[in-house]
Amino acid sequence: MVKKKHMLAGCLALMASVLLNTTGVQAADSGAVRIKFGQTAVNTQAPAVQKQSEGKTVEKIRNVQLVWQEIPSAVRYQVVILKSAEDTAANIALTYNQVYTNGLTVDLSPFGAEAAGFYWKVCPLDYNGKPVGNRHFSKPKPITEGGTVNVTAPRPTTQFERMDYMPLYPVYSWIPYGKAKQHEVKVYHVTGQGDKLVRTLQGGEYDVYEDGGYTLPGKYYWQVRSVNSDGTAISDWSEKSYFTVENAKTPVAALGDSITHGGGAMSVSPGYLLYDWESYCSVPVKNLGYSGNTTEAMLERFERDVLPVSPRVLVVMGGVNDYRLGTFGAQTVANLQAIKEKCDAYGIIVVFLTATPINPPLMISRAHIDQPPYDWQVHQQYVNDWVKRQQYHVDVSSALTDSMGNLRSNYTTDGLHPDYYGKKYIGEQVGRYLQANFAWITNKLTKKPIPTYSY
Repeated sequence: MVKKKHMLAGCLALMASVLLNTTGVQAADSGAVRIKFGQTAVNTQAPAVQKQSEGKTVEKIRNVQLVWQEIPSAVRYQVVILKSAEDTAANIALTYNQVYTNGLTVDLSPFGAEAAGFYWKVCPLDYNGKPVGNRHFSKPKPITEGGTVNVTAPRPTTQFERMDYMPLYPVYSWIPYGKAKQHEVKVYHVTGQGDKLVRTLQGGEYDVYEDGGYTLPGKYYWQVRSVNSDGTAISDWSEKSYFTVENAKTPVAALGDSITHGGGAMSVSPGYLLYDWESYCSVPVKNLGYSGNTTEAMLERFERDVLPVSPRVLVVMGGVNDYRLGTFGAQTVANLQAIKEKCDAYGIIVVFLTATPINPPLMISRAHIDQPPYDWQVHQQYVNDWVKRQQYHVDVSSALTDSMGNLRSNYTTDGLHPDYYGKKYIGEQVGRYLQANFAWITNKLTKKPIPTYSY
């Protein structure tokens, strides 16, 4: 996924921001007004009066924060709130058509006590707004099932604790509180002298990318809150989300750009396992990826980012942001050769991966990424021919390439980043290669569970 602050970063956050700016919420009448699915009606009724139970006031449901498992290839979700379990268009209370994360905070305050009997369902949608695969709406479930009632803050969604290692450059993500579009994130280092503020970040609607890497071992946590455009808080701080930076050497690490960093389907950040190829690798790999990197940038940060991790094996994949921006293949190879020489000097075994292809029509039409040079394939091929001559290498590009030499359209949404099947393929190929060639290292390592998804 591409870093939002940089125009040349490569796009994923840029694509997400283009989509996120179209986000809208539609509300339907709480009364028995018939409306077509996806359309709305104006709520003209007054909120219901709170009911009494055995002399006690029933807590009014002001809002509910719903959460569901992310679905591969889903760019966004449609969420429908029903007034009862009856799954009909006439029974719709609210619809949300532009949800770009796997959760939503629903405002139920206009419905009073009636909201306690509501149900909800969700449908994953692809870029064209069609249900993903064979999936349609989930079976309606009670409004309090799968969510938290009366929240006062955003909900973190990062999955760092399920990763084998903490990524060097984390991306923080969350379910927004209400309709908030801006958020503030604070990161703390837990020390014996108390919690030390490391940095404060200003995020958008759903996530924020880190500029600073974490190499100092220890325990950390982050929190997020919603703010107005002027920075005024409009929510509480979220619960603390802890992560640990390892204090031991990492046997295997990966240096690369956004394809290594993670993220995909235009709206899912690298804070999730879903589009990180490291998730599907049978060998635990420390993620040193940085969205938007060229091979020159990877070379420049080698000492700063690679050496503190002290890997025995370094997986290197780069070049996409070179050839799509006009860098000649010969220059990319020179940068990769320089990385190899640094690895040799520090006693690190380097495994190169071939540079994946792109799909220019999808990049331009969907992600609004600049047209790459007409001869990009020549430079990609030059780089990959060099990679295949190296002692240790894995060809992950060929299987992702169609008959025209482009990234297969069924493997990508934005034309630049491989999605679920592409990332899964890369991770599995790298894992097999590492186990076959470096068993003396990999046999001693323990891999966390590889995620599985229903499609």
